[in-house]
Amino acid sequence: MTNEALLDEIEALGDTLARAKEVIGRRIIGQEQVVDLTLSALLAGGHALLIGLPGLGKTRLVETLSTVMGLREGRIQFTPDLMPSDILGAEVLEESADGARSFRFLKGPIFCQLLLADEINRASPRTQSALLQAMQEHQISVAGQTHDLGAPFHVLATQNPLEQEGTYPLPEAQLDRFLLQVDVEYPDRDAERDILLATTGTEDAQAEPVFTGAELIAAQKLLRRMPVGEGVVDAILDLVRACRPDDDAAPQIVRDTVSWGPGPRAAQALMLLTRARALIDGRLAPGIDDVCALARPVLSHRMALSYGARAAGHNLAEVIDAVVDQATRPAAAA
Repeated sequence: MTNEALLDEIEALGDTLARAKEVIGRRIIGQEQVVDLTLSALLAGGHALLIGLPGLGKTRLVETLSTVMGLREGRIQFTPDLMPSDILGAEVLEESADGARSFRFLKGPIFCQLLLADEINRASPRTQSALLQAMQEHQISVAGQTHDLGAPFHVLATQNPLEQEGTYPLPEAQLDRFLLQVDVEYPDRDAERDILLATTGTEDAQAEPVFTGAELIAAQKLLRRMPVGEGVVDAILDLVRACRPDDDAAPQIVRDTVSWGPGPRAAQALMLLTRARALIDGRLAPGIDDVCALARPVLSHRMALSYGARAAGHNLAEVIDAVVDQATRPAAAA
């Protein structure tokens, strides 16, 4: 494919994404950044963790995305008594008419294209870990047998703040499998007024398909061919490595406050998501500003503050912002 043909395809995909955003915006009001980040995760072929208080539209967003992106949806309401078999499925013993017995696998709700894991941190760590293999390898193992989930497969998980009653922290290995973390905040007054008027009348705005599953896979492949400049690659590497307290490039604030930092998956996520952000904005290639904008969503769940730093009142947002200023702003100015 020539460069000109590639650019034409990127522009056409940008137009389709603009249409998708317009349809999503009919039902999701005042959360444009949340929509952009979640849509970016799907374009990049990954999973997203949506964190916010109940009632902020997280579940509505996932349901809308499943329709707009043409994906077959599955939903699991996570509760303290949920078992791994409730997610993956189970082997059952069946007896035929002639008396022969055999095991048959009954598929669980994870066999879908877009899985809504609602309130994922209300289940026990044992149950949460049932998603690990599925999120990384797009397959599961039950009773010694491997079952493919197919493609596309995405997990959009909602999580209540850990300060709420009846929540469990997600294991670090599972957090790392989420491409990014999306913080869902309260809408401003004007947006909340629009939500009030749009959702309490006789009609509710409806979503409509813009993509199909096959078209989403094609978009994900096209995104990986999108050009990325050397300056952006260096900015990604500088940022991720500077967040590791034992790295020579780490600034003093990281050495003093961070217990452990992000691994290579963080750099991979930034590489894919900067492309997705540029596509959604209608640009042909990402820039260093995209790296800066995505630093918090990509790094927040892949780092941990030390006990002393938490006791002193530090938070990850300020640490990441300080690293961004040191590691990427000079490159952007150059």
